[in-house]
Amino acid sequence: MSEADEVLCRVEGRVGRITLNRPQAIHALTTNMCRLMTDALAAWRDDPGVELVMFDHSGERGFCAGGDIRMLADSGAGDGRLAREFFFTEYRLNDLIFNYAKPRIAFMDGITMGGGVGLARPCRFRVATERTTFAMPESGIGLFPDVGGGWYLSRMPDHIGLWLALTGARIKAADCELLQIATDFVESAKVPELKAAILAAPDRTEALLTEFEGDAGRPTIAAHQDEIARLFAGDTLEAIVAALKATDTDWANDQLTILATKSPTTMKVSLRQLQRGARCATFAENMAMEYRIGARIVQSHDFIEGVRAVIVEKDNAPKWSPATVEAVTDAQLDTIFSTLPSDQEWSPGAAADPEDKLHRIDPGVVKKEVTAAGFKFEGESNVLANPDDDHTKTVFDPVHLTSGLNT
Repeated sequence: MSEADEVLCRVEGRVGRITLNRPQAIHALTTNMCRLMTDALAAWRDDPGVELVMFDHSGERGFCAGGDIRMLADSGAGDGRLAREFFFTEYRLNDLIFNYAKPRIAFMDGITMGGGVGLARPCRFRVATERTTFAMPESGIGLFPDVGGGWYLSRMPDHIGLWLALTGARIKAADCELLQIATDFVESAKVPELKAAILAAPDRTEALLTEFEGDAGRPTIAAHQDEIARLFAGDTLEAIVAALKATDTDWANDQLTILATKSPTTMKVSLRQLQRGARCATFAENMAMEYRIGARIVQSHDFIEGVRAVIVEKDNAPKWSPATVEAVTDAQLDTIFSTLPSDQEWSPGAAADPEDKLHRIDPGVVKKEVTAAGFKFEGESNVLANPDDDHTKTVFDPVHLTSGLNT
């Protein structure tokens, strides 16, 4: 498959259709894929012949499992340039979709995680099926819930967004509707017919969704919503852990077990990210914050170690550093969240020049920042050399994730 075939962008009738086309990797996003989508959206933005944009995928495995984790970790183990280029380009795409003037519809049929959420969540219509599995699982590999997680998760009710960010819990269609992650539920068998109807009459999209609407069932998360609201209300991760310990119920103990497997650093990063994201006045302001985080986290010990443990060697025994929640200091977090030099900050735009100096952050500066803050730096070695499985080296496979939802 050529790079041009990784995303199929074309106009069908009055619909601009974007089909993710890397089924062997559950459509894990690459920088090239983000550029192809950005270029198509930019071309259609002022085209009167395009009334609606549709996002879907080829194959049966899912909508999108996230980003190209192999590339990110490979780059992070070196100078980090390609990883920052990916984040910069992907976040511009996220912002473009968020602010796009024309209606957008995404079919979240199957796995929708990480980068897939960044494509689907900004759309006006978001269709879930009985096969939908949503998660923001990044804390399990030393990353953070980006692509707008600071904006969307912080605006969910009852601290559920924080619970999703910290635990990486996987939820299904009914929960997605409850949390407005999905706007509609349609049985997967009826999706092809619905797509055909929308392509024929995009102006009737909302009415068609009503006609095809199914019953997603009762949201499983409802049984624990009150507990989440109470136990995840703390201003610090230490307070949340203390509240869970003090409760001593089976569900609370399950959450403690799950949190114990996650990176202490990126859990604290996620908490601060959501706290700041809730105060952001614009989506772009949130994305600028997330780019600062990503530019540094991608070269951190915990990300490289998390990928090794979960995806490459699959021993599921990462050695986090710092190893405990208490050992992660505010000063360390301040470094991760601090502004970049003005010529290296993220900015919204219709495209990202691959030669843009914004991606050319001096790796020596990043190394100095990270080590000065007390973190280990994974500078030179390539921990992903010669991985044993083409699939796991490309995508953050959700079968390795622990769900935070136990009923």
